[in-house]
Amino acid sequence: MTKPDLIIFDCDGVLVDSEVLSCRCLSEALAGYGIDLGLDEALDRFLGRSMTAVLEHYQALGRTIPEPFSAELRAGVRAAFQSGLSPIEGVSAVLDNLQIPHCVASSSDVDRVSLSLSLTGLAPHFDDRLYTSQMVERGKPAPDLFLYAAEQMRADPSRTLVIEDSVSGVTAGKAAGMTVWGFVGGSHYRARDGHAALSAAGADRVFGRMADFWQAERSG
Repeated sequence: MTKPDLIIFDCDGVLVDSEVLSCRCLSEALAGYGIDLGLDEALDRFLGRSMTAVLEHYQALGRTIPEPFSAELRAGVRAAFQSGLSPIEGVSAVLDNLQIPHCVASSSDVDRVSLSLSLTGLAPHFDDRLYTSQMVERGKPAPDLFLYAAEQMRADPSRTLVIEDSVSGVTAGKAAGMTVWGFVGGSHYRARDGHAALSAAGADRVFGRMADFWQAERSG
């Protein structure tokens, strides 16, 4: 596939440098309910996963988290984003020059995705082409969200390119029959071997700078 018919971008860790901020908020919110989850463990366990996945994980361990948790976490994330969220370096230039149809498919809820793109000035690149785990029965690592996004964009999954930063996202994209490029340029990978993890999950290519977006294809 020299040029895809559709590019699906994950949001957190691909368009915006949010993973450390959001996982720190998750750790702090869980601490309020007596659950100890360090930042590194949060990144290992929940990177690219939805709120539902977090709640189901602890429920399976016999730790039912009270209803106020979700609202408290959303408020904490919003405050953290408003004070510290930035776009991934170089992503604006990629989007400015992109002539291929593109959209977002994220495990975050649509309000958070909209906020992230608005705060970082990326919203005009996507308009209403935002698809989230709320819209499908199963979130990542199931393929449902990517297949739904491709259907809405009227694209053949086999002609679709996914850009992902998480193992669950790479797994989902490959399960959907799509080409997947792993991106490891977010701050959450500064001290972690994201290349090995995403390659092991099945990524067709892994790259670390948006400036190398198309070079990644030529070097693969």
